[in-house]
Amino acid sequence: MTEELLNRPAVKRVTECLVAAGSAAKVIVLSDTARTAQDAASSLNCELGAIVKSLVFAIGGQPVMALVAGDRQCNTKALPAALGMTGKVRRADADVVREITGFSIGGVAPVGHLNDIPLVIDQSLERFEVVYAAAGHPHCVFATSPKELSTLTGADISSQIAFEPSS
Repeated sequence: MTEELLNRPAVKRVTECLVAAGSAAKVIVLSDTARTAQDAASSLNCELGAIVKSLVFAIGGQPVMALVAGDRQCNTKALPAALGMTGKVRRADADVVREITGFSIGGVAPVGHLNDIPLVIDQSLERFEVVYAAAGHPHCVFATSPKELSTLTGADISSQIAFEPSS
């Protein structure tokens, strides 16, 4: 199963982006799903906050992505300003996510998108030396650092785009 997953076009796009950027990160195939942040944290035996959620929204109709720690929620009110944009924020539906990124929800990677979209990274990810992001399939992730994630995506890091959910 590992070889089959690594050869899927979406996963190969992620691998090619990592290689092209000179990253040492490798795609990790998990035996359990990483479809949700909690699933990924359980599969990797790591803290929920070390999981990078790739969330796609539209601001005034323009698709954008917020890379948010698994234990945080996106502050959609702060998202436009963090990206230097204005407009109403709406969560993108599954069809738009696939059309823009080339990935299905549950495996949306922060790199390897079919279309360039503005991205911003949640600063709370800096609590961790290693974070895990989806790699194009619900059973695939890659490990990186928050700093490298910023380099790989060209995204700025913002302290405003995420908050701890109240219990």
